[in-house]
Amino acid sequence: MVDWKFYGRTEQLADLRRMLDRKRWFFAKVTGRRRIGKTTLIQQSMKELGNEQPVFYVQIPDSEPAGLLSAFNDALETFQVPTDRHPLPHDLLQLAKLLEGMAEAGYVLILDEFQYFNRKGYEEFCSYLQAGVDRLASKAEQVRGGLIVLGSIHTEMVALLEDRTAPLYNRVTDTITLTHLDISSLLSLIHDHADPTPDRLLFLWNLFEGVPKFYRDCYEQGVLAADRKTMLRRMFFESSSPLRSEAENGFLRELRGRYDVILKSVARHPGRTHNELVQAIRESSGNPDTQVGGYLKILIERFGLIERKLPVFAKPEAKRSRYYVTDNFLRSWLAALANPVSAIAFRPLDELINEADQRLADVEGGALEKLVAQLYEERSRKGIGDFPITHRVQGFWDKANTEIDLVAVNEATETIRFGTCKRSPKKLLSDINNFKQHIERFLQRMPKYQGWAKQYVAIAPDLNTDQRAILTRHDFIPQDLTDLTQGLS
Repeated sequence: MVDWKFYGRTEQLADLRRMLDRKRWFFAKVTGRRRIGKTTLIQQSMKELGNEQPVFYVQIPDSEPAGLLSAFNDALETFQVPTDRHPLPHDLLQLAKLLEGMAEAGYVLILDEFQYFNRKGYEEFCSYLQAGVDRLASKAEQVRGGLIVLGSIHTEMVALLEDRTAPLYNRVTDTITLTHLDISSLLSLIHDHADPTPDRLLFLWNLFEGVPKFYRDCYEQGVLAADRKTMLRRMFFESSSPLRSEAENGFLRELRGRYDVILKSVARHPGRTHNELVQAIRESSGNPDTQVGGYLKILIERFGLIERKLPVFAKPEAKRSRYYVTDNFLRSWLAALANPVSAIAFRPLDELINEADQRLADVEGGALEKLVAQLYEERSRKGIGDFPITHRVQGFWDKANTEIDLVAVNEATETIRFGTCKRSPKKLLSDINNFKQHIERFLQRMPKYQGWAKQYVAIAPDLNTDQRAILTRHDFIPQDLTDLTQGLS
């Protein structure tokens, strides 16, 4: 079996190398969702750095100052920091001075889950840290160490580091934002450890998208190359399953149980309008006065777990919008896995796994559309294929039941490509004429494109020779995931 290695992140690693090669004080911010690989990125960077600089890492606990000091003192012992030069801190002022002294002595200080310093009770510490940071910055050329802070809740990191009223405002020297691994990196990962079939790519991407930790969990459990049901059993349904409580202990723990109903409703019925969401929650709760606006705002702006989509061609201030869960893992958990997993003690295990697998297959229809859009953008960005795009027309279709899964535009050649995505090739074949009517409604609404060259594509995870021939006869370009991933890995 091929050993696990570090995948992707070449640009971010290069940014860290440049920062460390400056040999002067730095204060770096690294942000991204849970499990996206922030700590692993820093570890890889330190590994490539070798033993040139001492490293100190601590994960900030979500606790009172006493718990924080205990965590720091444990980390000082773990990393064998000499206490004669850097004595154990007993209060927040001493902690800030300790960090300042270690940075001046050349340490690379890594504070994980830094967003917890935005909690009540740490205001003084942020002021103490600001004073130390300012002193280090004033003699940056003489300071060989630096501070790297990692955070998974974007708005709290913003409040700490970018709010004009915050003590640490405008102190950051370097910023790295980690998003999902691109498809190219995922294809390399899957190719190293499994048979990269279209069905496996869609199954894994629907569950884990570009979160490397989840793929590694599967690798370590020996099921990355397994069939769907075997993987689901090992990763979610057995007593020691590593992902069984990830959503509950990860995303949902941060929410402290206040937003579950909204998240479940949106995950299980993607595209609900505000009014539909309010009505559904009122019916489920039995409370006719339930309001969801404030909760939606926090889920969108603070946690980034829900996105608001406008109708196609609508202005940004349009009122009629629809809501979707942004994260594949959370959506798959809430829509397909949570209920079967919760019933382990009461129903036959095989029956629950079959139910979860079927629910996931239903969710994969929407995931395919999202995956295809990302593939088109990535191929265009890397100069692969015959259709470079300048932009995509995005939004939802709110009149006459119009539905076009992909609208890709090439302004330079005045070419527009319309795509329909179906998990089942049979549905592609039966929907051809209906799809062309959707395109006609689009062109009536947007006469700008009527004189442009038009291309029609029909996309499924896998297409055989006969299916391709039928689609071609109807003036559709047949594409499957093998076509769209060609040249990326």
